[in-house]
Amino acid sequence: MSKFSVWRWSALALLGTFLCACGDDDTPTKGAEAYDLKHPGYFGSKYNIPEDNPTTVEGVDLGRHLFYEPMLSLDSSVSCGSCHKQEFAFADDLAVAEGIDGQKGTRSTMALANLLWSKDFFWDGRAGSLEEQALMPIENPVEMNLSLDEAVSRLNGSEFYREKFKSAFGTEVVTKDLLAKAIAQFERSLISGESKYDLYKQGNYTMTDQERLGEQLFFTHPEPSIGLRGANCGDCHSGFLLQTNTFFSNNGLAGNSPTDIGREEVTNDASDRAKFKVVSLRNIALTAPYMHDGRFATLEEVLDHYNEHIQQSQTLDPLIIEASNKVNGTSLELTQEEKEAVIAFLKLLSDEEFISNPAFSDPFK
Repeated sequence: MSKFSVWRWSALALLGTFLCACGDDDTPTKGAEAYDLKHPGYFGSKYNIPEDNPTTVEGVDLGRHLFYEPMLSLDSSVSCGSCHKQEFAFADDLAVAEGIDGQKGTRSTMALANLLWSKDFFWDGRAGSLEEQALMPIENPVEMNLSLDEAVSRLNGSEFYREKFKSAFGTEVVTKDLLAKAIAQFERSLISGESKYDLYKQGNYTMTDQERLGEQLFFTHPEPSIGLRGANCGDCHSGFLLQTNTFFSNNGLAGNSPTDIGREEVTNDASDRAKFKVVSLRNIALTAPYMHDGRFATLEEVLDHYNEHIQQSQTLDPLIIEASNKVNGTSLELTQEEKEAVIAFLKLLSDEEFISNPAFSDPFK
């Protein structure tokens, strides 16, 4: 495993974790051990962690068990981990998610990685925090189809879980709030920062000429008037995390009458029509099929879409409208060689350590 620089909790954060009260206020029990959220220093330290749910070793362990717990579905047949599979960077290999009784959803399973820096969850951003997000699939009739009251009752009936909740939160009494907090803590621990691209940033990997061209194209906005060629990817998938926290975009998959209105369903604002969360591209080669509806089976199809098949609409992202490698061009106009280079760069973002890390695996196996 490669070594990288680590941002640690500040002394005040540690003090807050160890001195917090137990029981009635649903905070971690006194004596709980702060979880070391290791990551490359260039990821930054602007974490999205609620003050009332600091990440602890005990909380992450509990959350890991709950993430893989089929008892949280109506017939105990599926868990969060049934759709979010570690080998696929916590996505799956289906176009749209399948839940209880094989029911199909309408959107693809989103990958889970580096959520410590994210907010506004789901494709339409309907959950503002991981704590809010964690409970929604349990009650969703297509996904797990279990009432939260029944979920809590089942957990309270388990000596195993009562002990784990006491260790993490100072109380054996399971509540909806504590259930959400525990799952959120585990999800925040899912940090991916050991890809070949990270090794390159640390001076431990040498890119090929093709990969270097792909990186250059990825992060360059084309300016054909001066001969600057670019693939325009980094305008949305920015920084080392290759994501934008609160950015929703219409990326040209549909015209003015989309079958899925995306973000508009949450905001009731027509200017959000067909806009979806811009996801991180880390581990992207592991998470096919692509887009919110899983319509593209390969990265080649994705590049062909951005290069040649953008659908015009009133809410199409301006960053896409103005992107062309041809003066007065109406499409991106990348060459086949350039598309292959971008894909070669994207494959550098796969993190084999992440998808094989036993700390993230199913504890019941």
